[in-house]
Amino acid sequence: MQAIIRNARTSATSPRIARAQLPTNISISTTRQIIGHSHALSFAMKNEKILNHPILGYHSARRFLASTAAEPAAVPNQNASNTSENKSASATQAEIAAPVRRKISEVAISEVLKAKHTLKWVEPVICSVSSLRDAITTCIDCGLSGMMVVDRDNTISDNTRERGKVLGMITSRDLLRIAAKGFKDGMGAEAVMDQQIKNFMTPLNQVIYARPEETIGQCRTVMSKLGIKCMPVLSNGRVDGIVTQRDLSDFGLEATDRGGKKSFLRNVSERVGLSSNTSMAEPPIYMQAHLALEQKPLYANVGVACLPHPFKTENGTGMNHRDFGPHEFCMDNSLSEDAYFSTKVRLPDEASGKKKDMVYMGIADGVGSWRQYGVDPRDFSHLLMKECRNILLEAAADARRGGDTIFNRAVTPSEIMSQAYERVKAEGIIGSSTACIALFDGVRHQLHFSNLGDSGIIVLRHIDSDVAGALKRNRKVPRSERTSDLRVAFVSQQQLVSFNHPYQLGWTGEELEENTDSGSLKTAADSCASSVHVRRGDIIIMATDGLFDNVDIDEIVEIALEWEEENGLINSGDIAARERRWAQGDSKTIISQKNVGNLADKLCHRARNNSIDQCRDSPFAILAKENDIMWSGGMPDDCTVVISHVVGMPSANDVPETI
Repeated sequence: MQAIIRNARTSATSPRIARAQLPTNISISTTRQIIGHSHALSFAMKNEKILNHPILGYHSARRFLASTAAEPAAVPNQNASNTSENKSASATQAEIAAPVRRKISEVAISEVLKAKHTLKWVEPVICSVSSLRDAITTCIDCGLSGMMVVDRDNTISDNTRERGKVLGMITSRDLLRIAAKGFKDGMGAEAVMDQQIKNFMTPLNQVIYARPEETIGQCRTVMSKLGIKCMPVLSNGRVDGIVTQRDLSDFGLEATDRGGKKSFLRNVSERVGLSSNTSMAEPPIYMQAHLALEQKPLYANVGVACLPHPFKTENGTGMNHRDFGPHEFCMDNSLSEDAYFSTKVRLPDEASGKKKDMVYMGIADGVGSWRQYGVDPRDFSHLLMKECRNILLEAAADARRGGDTIFNRAVTPSEIMSQAYERVKAEGIIGSSTACIALFDGVRHQLHFSNLGDSGIIVLRHIDSDVAGALKRNRKVPRSERTSDLRVAFVSQQQLVSFNHPYQLGWTGEELEENTDSGSLKTAADSCASSVHVRRGDIIIMATDGLFDNVDIDEIVEIALEWEEENGLINSGDIAARERRWAQGDSKTIISQKNVGNLADKLCHRARNNSIDQCRDSPFAILAKENDIMWSGGMPDDCTVVISHVVGMPSANDVPETI
């Protein structure tokens, strides 16, 4: 011990350690006894001898002294046994350990709410029968970003704090959408402002909420990933309040950080006021090529491939190869519970009123567990996709006649899903399925979609690492080893009640009561509807869970890149060379149109091969283990893949009329 102490003192560079006055042959245990003794503690604080001791170190002792200043430790028994001394040493060692300084991201949301309510208490509620005008006024007057919509006539209990049943939530962003939609539909200003908010609120079963014990970091992550700016905090069935992005940013700031001379000089004085000669900057050089392409319409070459469950027969589905028997894997797509459609129709554009080509596509994954109730799970999903296509053909025919029905315009994916679902129910078809429907708008370079369940869409795009933002760069592969910048630009949100229990459109033969928990059975209104900007060269992959459960996204990217290079669509990841080729009019649209189906086929076969491989964990197996379910290998299932390759020139038969 003495040798260790001497070495520590000799190598010490701190002037405080160099000034150590306590004898260096003192033991760790004796040092703790001295610290524990109130008189010795007082002496040490006065003369800084403990602070200068080479064993404890200045910072450890200083933190201990600060924590024990209010309650001095008791004097240890000098005659205690070695066992007692060891126990005392362990306890004191834990006390000396420095308390970890808490980060803002680790603060509980309940503390944020307390701080917010202490400064200003505003109950973030509005009555369900209030008009849009009232909601806007309330938001502005009370400084609210979101409000809970309540039914004041429905009393949950006698407690006035709980008076009024919560029906849903509405945000300031929702109010802008309501107004924009009303004006777009040709409504007058008064009619728009008189609309009741209960018709537009987010229903309870779709409200994303936080728990009081969750941290600022967790809530920031959820808000960023889901694109929301406020969340209610739910505790014991009651909404304690609403936290916003601004609340999270403001927490930790003092009043002096926002006001006073110092704050103004530091934060405002040098950056306030624009000169009269201020103008917008020219787009950066690396964006000019893209912006030139933005002025031209885009087109989509569509390819489809599907494979049934490898162990499926007309009599059912085997759990594994042993159950399936000594047969070749199933290749009969008529046995698949997956269904899809793709079609191109001419419909009037909402903005210009001119007719233009619109590409629609959709997939549905029938729920196989209906088979145990004597129901063919194929019936629901196949009829759903058939009716989707019928709705679009009817809309196109009505547009040709110049009719004035609701579908004499671009039909949104959500409307198609809702109408098709109602038609399937009207036919009395029992069953359920997931569904994903998309509209490719080449004029506005947008992909609009509505997804319900665990099917989904991913968009692959070449993103130049030299000009991309830091967060968009590929950090997994070193630049010297990278052969391409093809990466995932977008992944649609999937919806599940729990692991392997997705949301579904379904019909049991009777309508569910309004307030009944329907479990996994949902409506089109519960789907995730969104839009994503697309660019020339993007690869849009729409697929059922048979692909995503068995092929990792990085592996999907590798297969897509291999397909691009095989067909000369890009060489060695050279984005600049590809853009020069486009500028010269060489779009390779025909090559893309002829071979886009091959990419879909490659992905389907890779999904099947991975699904029967028991030597590697699939994405499904990894997620299963994260949810405490023992699963290894792949997940055999039906697989359907619809590929849309975004190109700059049209080609004949770019969309197969399939269902």
